[in-house]
This record gives sequence, C-alpha cells and structure tokens, in this order.
Amino acid sequence: GVDILGRRTQLEVLLSVLLLAALLALGRGLCLSESCVTVASKMVEAMDRSADPCHDFYQFACGGWMRKNPLPDGRSRWSTFNSIWEQNQALLKHLLENGTFNSSSEAERKTQSYYLSCLNTQRIEELGAQPLIDLITKIGGWNMTGPWEKDNFIDVLKVVSGPYRAQPFFSVGVSADPKNSNSNVIQVDQSGLFLPSRDYYLNKTANEKVLVAYLDYMVELGMLLGGERTSTQFQMQQILDFETALANITVPQDQRRDEEKIYHKVTIAELQLLAPAVDWLDYLSSSLSPLDLNDTEPVVLYAREYLQQVSDLINKTDRSLLNNYMMWTLVQKNVASLDQRFENAQDRLIESLYGTKKSCTPRWQTCIGNTDDTLGFALGALFVKATFDKHSKEIAEEMINEIRSAFKEALERLSWMDYETRQAAKEKADAIYDMIGFPEFILDAKELDDVYDGVNDSFFQNMLNFYNFSARVMADQLRKTPNKDQWSMTPPTVNAYYMPTKNGIVFPAGILQAPFYAHDHPKALNFGGIGVVMGHELTHAFDDQGREYDKEGNLRPWWQNSSVEGFRQRTECMIGQYSHYTINGEHINGKQTLGENIADNGGLKAAYHAYQTWVKRNGEEKRLPAVNLTNDQLFFLGFAQVWCSVRTPESAHEGLVTDPHSPPKYRVIGTLANSPDFSRHFNCPAGTPMNSGNHLLSTPLMMNVTQGFQMSRINCRKSSIVMVLLCVEL
Repeated sequence: GVDILGRRTQLEVLLSVLLLAALLALGRGLCLSESCVTVASKMVEAMDRSADPCHDFYQFACGGWMRKNPLPDGRSRWSTFNSIWEQNQALLKHLLENGTFNSSSEAERKTQSYYLSCLNTQRIEELGAQPLIDLITKIGGWNMTGPWEKDNFIDVLKVVSGPYRAQPFFSVGVSADPKNSNSNVIQVDQSGLFLPSRDYYLNKTANEKVLVAYLDYMVELGMLLGGERTSTQFQMQQILDFETALANITVPQDQRRDEEKIYHKVTIAELQLLAPAVDWLDYLSSSLSPLDLNDTEPVVLYAREYLQQVSDLINKTDRSLLNNYMMWTLVQKNVASLDQRFENAQDRLIESLYGTKKSCTPRWQTCIGNTDDTLGFALGALFVKATFDKHSKEIAEEMINEIRSAFKEALERLSWMDYETRQAAKEKADAIYDMIGFPEFILDAKELDDVYDGVNDSFFQNMLNFYNFSARVMADQLRKTPNKDQWSMTPPTVNAYYMPTKNGIVFPAGILQAPFYAHDHPKALNFGGIGVVMGHELTHAFDDQGREYDKEGNLRPWWQNSSVEGFRQRTECMIGQYSHYTINGEHINGKQTLGENIADNGGLKAAYHAYQTWVKRNGEEKRLPAVNLTNDQLFFLGFAQVWCSVRTPESAHEGLVTDPHSPPKYRVIGTLANSPDFSRHFNCPAGTPMNSGNHLLSTPLMMNVTQGFQMSRINCRKSSIVMVLLCVEL
C-alpha cells in the first residue's frame, strides 16, 4: 500500500497543526502565530510519541528526527549544530561569490581572494605536488623522497614548528599565565600525534583498521612526493613506531584535569636541564623572533614528565628517523592544499576513522570552512553585516543576567558549601563578563586590515602565508597584556565557550538563531535553548577545572577545604553515573567528560529556574498548539531537541576516546535524570531511568573551564594534529 501519512509535505503538516489548533483554541490559551505554528510542527515531527518519556526521553524527543534525518553524504555525524552551520556557510558562499563584491575593507577583499584560491581546483591540479616538494627541498630535503642534510635536527625543528606551525614532539604557544592572568607567557605542552588520540596507537586490537589505513596513507603520500615503495614503506613504519612511542609517554586527557597539579613554571635554563635534547634558548628565540629572550625567560609547562621523557626519546633515536618524523608532520599539515590525488588518499583514511568520505562534501563547503579557520574574523565581518540584529545582543545580555541571578540564588541552597566559599563564588559569578555576537574590531576596516597578510592565487602559498602570519602574531603577544576582547571563535561559529583566565563567556553570532533562540519563539524554548547554553558556560566557571580559577582569572586555591571535599564527593558520584552509560557497547569515560557533564547539569538547572522567575514576573505564556505539553514540559523538550543527532559507529568511537563532552544522547538523559524539576513535570517515579534519584548532582556547582558548549578546549594546547588535516565537522 501507499504510505500516505509518511509522504506528507511540510505544508500539509503545518495546515494540519493549524487546523487542530483552531479546533482546540476555544477555551485554551494557545499561541497561533505563524512562528508558534511553525515551531510546533517541527517539534512534533522530531518527537516519537510512542516512546515513554520516563524511560528514554531522548527517544521521545528525537526519535522522529533521527528517523527523518539519515546521515548526509560526507558526514560522520549530523545534528542541529551542523544544520545551522550549513545555513551559515550557504550565506557566506553567496557573499563571497557575489560578482559585485566591493568592500571598503582590504581584509574582506583578501578573504574573497583566499576563498577563490581554494575554489580554483584547476590551478591546484596544475601545480600538483610541486609546491610541497619545493618546500621540502628548501628546508633541507627528506630521506623519504631524496637526499637530506644530516645533522640539522635543531634547524629543521625550528623551521617546521616555527613559520610552518607543525608540532612535532611538543607544542609551543603564548597565552595568559594562569597564575598571573594579566601577563602573557610562553607555554609548552605535549603534542606530536597525528591520530586523534593516544588510544588509537596503544589499543592496537580495537583500532587495527585505523592503523592499517594510516600506514597506507603515509606510504601513499610518500610515494606521491617521489618516494620508492619499498623504502617508503619501511621508513613510514618507523615513523608510525616512533609516534607509538610518543603515544606511550603522552599523558591521557582524563589525568590532566587538575590544572593546579599540571602547571609548572620554570625558566628556559631550568627547562634546558629538564629536557636537554633541545637547545631551548635557540629554539624559542627562533620561534618567537624577533623577540630578545635569555635563559631567565619564564615558561609554563603542562607536561613536565612528558618533556623529560620525550627528551630521552629524542636522544636515543636515530637522526634520520627524527628528521623523517619532523618532515612528516610538515607534510601532513600541508597536503590539504594539494591536488586531487592527495584528497583521494585522505578520503581512505577518513573513512576508516569516521566512517565517511570527505570528498562527498562540495568543494565550496570545504573552502568556506578553511577560510573561516584562517581569515575567520574578516569573514565574520561579512556575516555580521548581513545577518546580525544588534537587538539580539541586548536580549542575550538580559537573559545572561537572569540566569546569573538564578545561579547565585541556587548557591544559597548548597548545604555543603561554607559561607566564605559561597560569598567568593557569588563574587566570581558577578565578575563573569560576556561577549556576544562578535568582537567590535571587526567592524573597523582599518583595525581588521591590520590583522591579515596578503594573498595570491596559489592556495598552497596562501596557507603557508597564514602559518607564517600566525607565528608572528604569537610572538607579538608575548610582551603585551592579554586582550580581554580577543576571541577564540569566529562570529559565524555555532558554539559558545568560557575562558578561565579572563573569567569571560563568549556567544558568537552563529549560535544566536533558532532553535537556540528566536525573538518570536516562546520563552520556554529560548530558555531551554540558548538559556541552557548560557547556564552551561556560566557553570564552567565552577566545574572541576574552572573552580580552581578566582574571579580575576588566576589559578589559585580559594575554596575552603570542607567545600572542596563536598564538591569532590559529588563529582565522584557524577563520574560513576556517566561511566555507566554506553554507546555501541563502549563505556563513556566519566572522568574525561566530568567538566562538561557538570556544566550541562548546572546549566539546565540555572536556565529552568531563570525561566520560572520570568513566568512569575510576566505571567504564564500561551502554549504551543498540537505539542500537547505544558510550557514547563516544553522547556525540557526544547533543551533535548537541541541535541538530536546521528553519527557513524566510527565517529561515535572517536568521540568516546577524544571528546570532553558526553555523546548527545547522554547529555540529555544524564542531565534530565538528575533534575527533580524534570521528574516532577513529567511525573517520572523514582527508580525509572529518567529519575535517577541523584538530585544532589543537579546543583549549579556541579559545573569546565576551557571547554566550550559543543567543541573542545580553546587554547594553544592540543593533543592531536589530525583535526587540522581532516577538517572533520563539529
């Protein structure tokens, strides 16, 4: 038979909802505006009414959405975030490809030129591998593909990690000193792995498919650059073995959550004694040229034992292998700007890692993403001028203050927190400042022009120019005071984040749109959407990492011991709760995801209580038609539907081993199961899956620092370089 109901159009759904609403409107306070009817129809379509909300609220909220949204080609996951980002990308494509482009900003014109150089596949194909071959020769050669200059370890290290921004062995950056947030400092951390996590190298049985694909990829690239198969296979296996040795000494992320413990400030002279395999004064002076450094220059280390061990590893490793490895880090960082043969090689590796092919993604989307990564603030200026309503900024600030007030009120009810710590926590909450939409400098053409270098018609050269430019920017920061208005995310980004050393929260323009926020949506949905995001970021100031920073953004102990112990007991409970959850039979790492789980729980509670306060002040809103839920229930449904998503098994595995966030399903289930407000409004009895009884966990002080709402940690310290190459979506 014909599935008539299954083939209804969006218009038919709207009309049926409207008709039903009209029939029910008599005697009931329903909102029948166009926006209410539209959002109601979308929410009803996303739901699975057959699911018991007290058994699996994620299925209840998202079952329909998951059924109607199979993974698009080229995607390893698909969610609300991706959908909005694609809308933003389409707008940016229109702006950049507009033939009458005539901007007053030189930076914006450079952005268009950069984007068009990425789109110019004919030029990229003409150049082939030659740009990278020339770069390798310029640096001193690569044993893989031809003669190389021996005994130039430090020279090659300086070049590949300086102007070309690869990160063999370790990463170097400049940012605010966590213990003195008013000054910048050199920071050194562990780095050097190509695959997303050390787990891929060390858990060989579970990841055999990926390791085979990675070695094949390495060999294929070596041969495309001129290597002979047998020799290339042998040397690439050596590099893979060396990376495995690096993985073995790399500290797992869940053991690096206590920033007080991993922070070590030393001088360059002390670093030289700790890790003598590198001439640190020579190396850092080169990386931060033209600054004048001496051996008393302070350096903050976040992986002291790792640096000691990597120094030993360098000293006992053959110089030929070290050179091969360093040049490999340079090669893999630059292949994304080469011809189709290199993209085909990437595709095979990406498929093993994420279960999808990048080549299925249209070239223009790849280029928009790349332009956002490199010239994102100039691109953001175009985006903001075309889309951002300044009124949204005022409304967002008002909501943040309402949620901040609810958060502070909840602090009063924490029986386990002593008075002194509570007062200091309130002061910190008051001191959190917000940045909404975009940084002001992007609308000043002159300021924006000063930010970016020139571009030409070679995409490869434009990428090198960007790496070189970012190295100079890093050096320029060291002697300057940290800029509170410096953003780590560009305006079109669909995300948000908290900065511990600035005690600030950032909400880019990209996330200030439906379903997170719309001025004509019910307040229940706005508080359940962007309101929870705001509560999440505020809560990060008090999670297991954020709580170690004071109101000025300095890393110091400001909690009384009794409150630290009360907090620890509750976090242990939360670690156990989330570690019990599984995806495809694989457990979540409750310790790795602790900060984000705290922020999810605290953010939901603060946003819901802020919504309740709004209702007391303004009165109950009209309800949405056909959804058949109270406005309180609608708040929780709106929160859950933000997280509707699908992903490949490979991507789900990668998320479990790398992501500080829990999988979307458990960001919903884990948070709501801890919420007495949710259980009350959906009448979920104690002991049902959606009423865990862990209501002590829903306090706001179960809240990360540098993790954002959706993405990973925002700073210079990264454990993997694969993401740069693979351009994997959010």
